[in-house]
Amino acid sequence: MSIQIKTPEDIEGMRIAGRLASEVLDLLTQHIKPGVTTQQLDDIARHHILEVQGAISATIGYQPPGYPPFPAAICTSVNHTVCHGIPNDRPLKNGDILNIDCTVIKDGWHGDTSRMYIVGEGSIAAKRLCQFTYEAMWKGIAKVKPGARLGDIGHAIQSYAEPAGFSVVREFCGHGVGRKFHEEPQVLHYGRPGTLEELVPGMVFTIEPMINAGRREIKELPDGWTIVTKDRSLSAQWEHTIAVTETGYDILTLSAGSPPPPAFITG
Repeated sequence: MSIQIKTPEDIEGMRIAGRLASEVLDLLTQHIKPGVTTQQLDDIARHHILEVQGAISATIGYQPPGYPPFPAAICTSVNHTVCHGIPNDRPLKNGDILNIDCTVIKDGWHGDTSRMYIVGEGSIAAKRLCQFTYEAMWKGIAKVKPGARLGDIGHAIQSYAEPAGFSVVREFCGHGVGRKFHEEPQVLHYGRPGTLEELVPGMVFTIEPMINAGRREIKELPDGWTIVTKDRSLSAQWEHTIAVTETGYDILTLSAGSPPPPAFITG
């Protein structure tokens, strides 16, 4: 499958979908506190996407080959869950960390983004992991420009996270996105600079590093979706959808509540 190059009009459609996905995360921010369940968060997200935004959740019923249908409007990954956590009725506890991954379809375009949340008062170690993972995503984003290579993105993330004592999950990666949920290219979060596909204007893909506090090895739970760290160490993830422009990058998953870029991002 070849990489789909988006027109300026396509990208504006994707920006709308991306903003809607990010606004779901804005909305959920005020509801995340000890005692709330991830199922309650999913109910809020589902209603907002369908009834308020007039959009579609990309994940409800999503079923790649070999997987059961995903049952929820968001993925909720708590503590040592790496990704694809299914909302449930277990109350969140003070100190938990939570990734919420939301993909909205609007007018046929997908907007895909995720954020980390700390429930109540988190530990210093949990806050450090979440912050480093956010900065690692931005280290990757900062490499995006025409003529750069996908390997530059992965190397920037890996070379930032690993010296700090963290590990990078390798079995999951970023991906092209557009009218399909998952398109080419695959965007690895580790690698060597100057390798893999060259970036050209109009490419649109996600950068979504999954960073573990312990070892990088993972395993899948029997539900067929939930991925956890083998050593039960904490795991964090952030995600933006990025368009390659003539001069650099354009983030398509921004909203009023999006966290600001790290201090090392200028301009």
